[in-house]
Amino acid sequence: MASAALVGLLLLLGGNGLVVLAETTVPSGLAALLIAVVPAWVVVLRRASGDRPGLGAYCGVLLGLAGLAVLTLPGLSGDVQLWGVLTVVVGTLMWSVGSFSSSRIPMPVNPFAASAYEMVAGGIGCALVGLGRGEQHGFVLGEVSARSWTALAYLVVFGSIVAFTAYAWLLHSAPLSLVATYAYVNPVVAVLLGALILNEELSWPIALGGAVVVAGVCLIVSTERRR
Repeated sequence: MASAALVGLLLLLGGNGLVVLAETTVPSGLAALLIAVVPAWVVVLRRASGDRPGLGAYCGVLLGLAGLAVLTLPGLSGDVQLWGVLTVVVGTLMWSVGSFSSSRIPMPVNPFAASAYEMVAGGIGCALVGLGRGEQHGFVLGEVSARSWTALAYLVVFGSIVAFTAYAWLLHSAPLSLVATYAYVNPVVAVLLGALILNEELSWPIALGGAVVVAGVCLIVSTERRR
């Protein structure tokens, strides 16, 4: 239970929590492209633990880091706040550590129980941080709109019960390199939705850096699946 709680804090508080905080200043499409570097961090963590990923994985890491450098340009140029970009990067590292640790430390045998412990621990951690930041000030329950309640229900059902539980189950049941293939799809979908719905600008650093990161992820995952 303690191990599952630790993983939940790394994934939900460290990973998702930092990304949510960063997205107050970072466009959602850029955040998604930064998050796509997660498989590269996993390769680095595997190497640090004594594993020997293939040459293609190392090349993919270099591509991912190069793309990460290009994606940081909007923050360096002042188009977005640099602290927000760096916060997303730290969040990706925390998510990677949590995902990597879940297969290396004792966890509940039942993956659904593990995901429940993780969500409870992560939810409590996020709530405490929110209270520490004073986010409860000015909050009036009766003023919450029906649209907000609908969005919350969607996140609870599809974001937590379905998606996060499926991710926790995959971490127990499939190779981490295979689980990481979600990084193929998320950035493309997020960038398109950000541009279509939120009118977010698709600048050349975001387009180029995103393409480089996705190429690196493809190289890492394809190399790992052949091993």
